[in-house]
Amino acid sequence: MNPEAVSKYRPFPKIDLPGRTWPNNAITKAPTWCSVDLRDGNQALIQPMSLQKKLEMFKLLCEIGFKEIEVGFPSASEVEFEFTRKLIEDDLIPDGVVIQVLTQAREHLIKRTFESIKGAKEVIVHIYNSTSTLQRRTVFNMGRQEIIDIAIEGVKLLKEEEQKYPETRFRYEYSPESFTGTEMDFALEICEAVMAELEPTPDNRLIINLPATVELSAPNIYADQIEWFCTNMKNRESAIISLHAHNDRGCAVAATELALMAGGDRVEGTLFGNGERTGNVDLITLALNMFTQGVNPELDISDMNHLVEVYERICRLPVHQRHPYAGELVYTAFSGSHQDAINKGMTAYDIADSGLWEVPYLPIDPTDVGRTYESIIRINSQSGKGGVAYIMDKEFGFKMPKKMHPEFGKIVQAVTDKEGRELQTKELYQAFDQVYLSASEPYSLKGFHVIKRHIDDADSSAEVEADVRMGDEVKTIHAIGNGPLDAFCSALKADITGDFKLCSYHEHALNGGSSARAAAYIEIEQPHGTKTWGVGVDTDIIIASIKAVLSALNRKQIS
Repeated sequence: MNPEAVSKYRPFPKIDLPGRTWPNNAITKAPTWCSVDLRDGNQALIQPMSLQKKLEMFKLLCEIGFKEIEVGFPSASEVEFEFTRKLIEDDLIPDGVVIQVLTQAREHLIKRTFESIKGAKEVIVHIYNSTSTLQRRTVFNMGRQEIIDIAIEGVKLLKEEEQKYPETRFRYEYSPESFTGTEMDFALEICEAVMAELEPTPDNRLIINLPATVELSAPNIYADQIEWFCTNMKNRESAIISLHAHNDRGCAVAATELALMAGGDRVEGTLFGNGERTGNVDLITLALNMFTQGVNPELDISDMNHLVEVYERICRLPVHQRHPYAGELVYTAFSGSHQDAINKGMTAYDIADSGLWEVPYLPIDPTDVGRTYESIIRINSQSGKGGVAYIMDKEFGFKMPKKMHPEFGKIVQAVTDKEGRELQTKELYQAFDQVYLSASEPYSLKGFHVIKRHIDDADSSAEVEADVRMGDEVKTIHAIGNGPLDAFCSALKADITGDFKLCSYHEHALNGGSSARAAAYIEIEQPHGTKTWGVGVDTDIIIASIKAVLSALNRKQIS
C-alpha cells in the first residue's frame, strides 16, 4: 500500500467510560432475536427475492424459531408491499411470531406502511432517520434540532395512523441510523425525545435500536457506546436496547457479543451474515457461539445442511467452505497432528461418562448441527497415521492396532503423493484391501481344519492340517502346537517359509450380532529382520488369524 495513504485516516475516538462494567460480564441467556433477512439481507442481493422466495425464507425463519421477523420495507416496492399483505391475508404468520416493517420517518412512507399491515394481529413498526455527524454535514446539511424534528414528526404520525387500525396491537422501534457515527450525547438526546413522544412503559417498552450501520471501530468501542447509552438514558426500564451490527471490519459477531455484555437485550441480524457491503452480524455464528458456552440460544440450528441449502438457493450466495460452523470443511482435518488429536479425543469422549464435549480442534459436536463424523477427517498428502486409522475405524470398522498405524500410514502417504490430491474413503479402503486382504502371492489359504484339539487345566494343544497355495502348486502341511495358530505357524516354518517370529496379535469383531465377521491383525518378524503386519477377515476367528499370518508374509507395496 501507499504509505502516504494512511494519513487520510484517524483512529476512532474512545468513549469516556472509566467505570465500564461489561468486561466482567458474561452472556448467560439468549437475547431476543430478530431476523432481518427479508429486508436488510434481501435489499443486498444482486437479484432480490421474488414473492415466492420470500415466502420460503419466511417459513425457514419460523422453523428456526425466530419470534420477531422484519419482513420488508413495504413502502419501498410493490413486491415488499404484496408480500406483507399476503402474510396477513392468507394467515401465514404463526402464533407467537410478530412481523416487523421498516419505514423512514417520512409522511407518505409511513402511511403506505400502515396500509400494508392492515388486519395484522400484532406488528412492530420500525422507524428510523439518520443521525450521524458525517451525514448531517454532507448529506442533509442540517443541525441537530432539525434532525430531532424529523424523528418527532415521524413518531407523531405513527400515533395518528395507529388510530385507524384498532384491530392491531402496535409496538414501535426507533433507530438513530448510523448510531456509532453519532455523538453519544446527541444519540441519547434524540432517542429520549422519541421516548417522550411515544411514552413507553415497562409493560409496553419501546425498542431502541442502536445500529453500527457502518462498523467504524474495534468491538470494545461499540460495547462502550452501548454501556454509556444504557447508563445515561432516562427510563431504561421502558426500553429494549436492540443491537444491529454490520461487518465492515469483520468484527460484527465480536462487537455484538461484547455489546450484549454491555446491556443489549435484543439482536437484529441475518443468516450467515448476509447484508449490505460485508453484511450484517451472522446470527448462526452468534447463536452457536452461545451454544458452545452452555447457553441455550433458543434457535433450532440442528439441521445445518438444510439451512445452507435453502439459503444458497434463495439468496444465490454461497456459504464459504470455511464459514464458522456451517462451511463444508469446518469439521474436517487434513493435518496429521490434528487428525491424531481428534482421533484420540473422540475415543476418550466415547468412553467418558462426564457428558462434556471435549475433543481437540472441534469446539462443537458436529452431530449437534446435523453433520456426521464421516467428514471430520479427510486424507491428503498432509494427513497422518492417526487420521487414516480414524477413517478405517469409523467408515469400515477396522480398529487397527496402534503399532500398525505407522505402516499403513506410509502406504497411504505413498498413494497421496502419487495422486497429488485428496483420497476418497473408498480409495483408502482399496489400498487397505490391496495390501492386506487381497494379496495372494506368494501364499494363499486353500483349506484348513483342526484334526484334534485337547484342552484341560494343565495344558492345551491342537493338531491342524492346511492346504496352502504357492503359485500353481498347492501344498498340504501338518503340525501340532499349543493351539491352532501356533500349530499352523509351526507347519509353515517347517515345510514352506523357514523361520519367522510372531510379534503381535490383535482381534475384534467387525460387525455386531451372531453372524459377525472377525478381523485379526498379526505382526511378524521375518528372517531378515523386517517386521510386517498382516490382516485377515473371516466369520471364524481362527481362520481370520491364519489369513493374517499369510497376509503378513505376503506384504508388498502398492504398485
